[in-house]
Amino acid sequence: MSEEILLPDEKAIEACLDTIRPYIQHDGGDVELLGVDENAVVYVAFRGACAGCMMAAADFSEGIKLLLMDEVENIRDVMLVG
Repeated sequence: MSEEILLPDEKAIEACLDTIRPYIQHDGGDVELLGVDENAVVYVAFRGACAGCMMAAADFSEGIKLLLMDEVENIRDVMLVG
């Protein structure tokens, strides 16, 4: 029997992203929640100036990913798309 996977609440994810959006938007960018899959993996994408920024990967792995995984229950992983 397979284990039941609890999915994170998308409203909680958006609320968490909203806490850091002002900092990202200050630099001309944004972060968008693309969705959550059946394995509780969250997909996000940078928009605007952040989409092509060389610092985006570091900002994602050291900031957004850690924040989401610390603050929102049931997230198994966070993936940056695009």
